Amino acid sequence: MDYFLTEQQNEIKNLTRTIAEEQVLPVRAELDEKEEFPSEIMKILADAGLFGVYLPEEYGGLGGGILDLCLVVEELSRVCSGVAVSYAASGLGTLTLLQYGTDEQKQKYLPDIASGRKIAAFGLTEATAGSDAGGIQSTATPTSGGYILNGTKQFITNGGEAEVNTVIALTDKSKGPRGASAFLVDKGAEGFTFGRKEKKLGIRCSATRELVFEDCFVPEENRLGREGMGFILTMKLLDFSRPGLGAQAMGLAQGALEAAVDYAKQRVQFGHPIFAQQAVQHMLADMAIDVEAARALVYATARMIDGGAKNFTRESAISKVFASDTAMKVTTNAMQVFGGVGYMREYPIEKMFRDAKITQIYEGANQVLRSEIAFALRKKKW
Repeated sequence: MDYFLTEQQNEIKNLTRTIAEEQVLPVRAELDEKEEFPSEIMKILADAGLFGVYLPEEYGGLGGGILDLCLVVEELSRVCSGVAVSYAASGLGTLTLLQYGTDEQKQKYLPDIASGRKIAAFGLTEATAGSDAGGIQSTATPTSGGYILNGTKQFITNGGEAEVNTVIALTDKSKGPRGASAFLVDKGAEGFTFGRKEKKLGIRCSATRELVFEDCFVPEENRLGREGMGFILTMKLLDFSRPGLGAQAMGLAQGALEAAVDYAKQRVQFGHPIFAQQAVQHMLADMAIDVEAARALVYATARMIDGGAKNFTRESAISKVFASDTAMKVTTNAMQVFGGVGYMREYPIEKMFRDAKITQIYEGANQVLRSEIAFALRKKKW
């Protein structure tokens, strides 16, 4: 389908596809097997200017929006979802700064992020706070000139690799979620350390670590927005970021579909390529339908956000849920098309199958997001 991308967006999409096929594809199995953070690929993406596609030109970006970010994530995910989420998580750690940072904060951090000299991370999840973002326990106690940060963040993508970390902590525990605030914490700050790198089912080359804060001083000028706004900023951030996760899931599903079609043309059974069997044809057709529908939803939601819509919680959740469910469904069916060899590591579908599951879990479990969608429906006037 023609989604009427701009000339710049087509260039971004084509450039990312070239990098993915020429630089990521040859090493994706090794990165996955070694669970190695793709530092060299991050540098290649940085040199290509792709870390700044959604950032304003005044900070060294290309002046695009969420759709531009989604295009990069989609094309990377088509080849390796682990590389894609390492890239995308920097955007997750940057969007709150972009939207609510002061001019001084933006001037300090955004040029380095846009150039890829520094990557970012977002620290929200804790042992008591997953889909229930209001369950955080980390504290930021006001002190002279700033705050003392204590607590542990769990399952943080780019943890230990990111130089800039947006962290949510309670500045007033008595107010619960309304007492949360957002802070920029630099890697290397005294009292800021990291847990071990988690060993995961999928997206293995991405770094997932704990962020550990023990009497870590954060200067007042590193607070994002007003005190007590942290929970609201987080909810707004996730509305902006979920189409990007949808792009990750949809790009992954596209890659699985292409692999299944290629294999079905080559694999001969009963004297013919299995593509000739109607049962296989229908599986592939359903996969193609779901992938295209997911792409339409993700692109439309991204365009809605870039167009200045005020409220898009429902649409953002819908695009994430549908795309991630599609990724799981398509990779499962693609493995069925591959048959026994699809279960073997030497074929790409085994990795894609493992990578797909997380998209239904992080940035809001799909069951929780379905409740959000239903809540929005109850209030909607048709």
